[in-house]
Amino acid sequence: MTLDIVDAPTFFRLSCGTWRSQRSVHHLLHRRSEAGGSLIVVEDLELNDERLLTMARQHDQDPGLIIGGSYVRWSASMAWDRDGDAHDGETCFALIGDGESARSGTMLRDQGYAEKAPATSTFSMDDRDGLVLCTSYEMMTVWERFSFSGPDVRVRSSTVEGLSNNASFCVETRLKSDSSTTGGEGMTALVSPFGW
Repeated sequence: MTLDIVDAPTFFRLSCGTWRSQRSVHHLLHRRSEAGGSLIVVEDLELNDERLLTMARQHDQDPGLIIGGSYVRWSASMAWDRDGDAHDGETCFALIGDGESARSGTMLRDQGYAEKAPATSTFSMDDRDGLVLCTSYEMMTVWERFSFSGPDVRVRSSTVEGLSNNASFCVETRLKSDSSTTGGEGMTALVSPFGW
């Protein structure tokens, strides 16, 4: 099945909803793999949402150049977690396109995933309508590629180069909306021992 994904804002709108992510992380330093899972909720934001406008100003960008944005929250767990480890979070991001096609540009985040400070990524759509992100932090660089295998299945791969060299592969499945999965309270990560 082929989805009509003309640009990055369309890709993010198709990503709205509640997703179960099953992940396998390959830690190159330890030569071991670790399974994990998460519950992810993605919401579309209007272009005039104050969170997007504030973020653009924080990044010294013109708020009028925003072409899309989302609010994302997640709850995750990994096989090597110890008691008290938490992988919960939330972030907003805004897309600023390079040109009329809106298939490449800059993604502003109110906080990064690897670091809690505001972060900036570059994005581009490849010739198979996958979305490629590159985020540089002070001590590492992260490359990610997201693609749809159908309307309710996304595949995500990432490579981290720096302090924690690793590579990961995720399969994300859209869940049907109900009150038990969409609320922020009680979000529970789903984990498979095999990372799928």
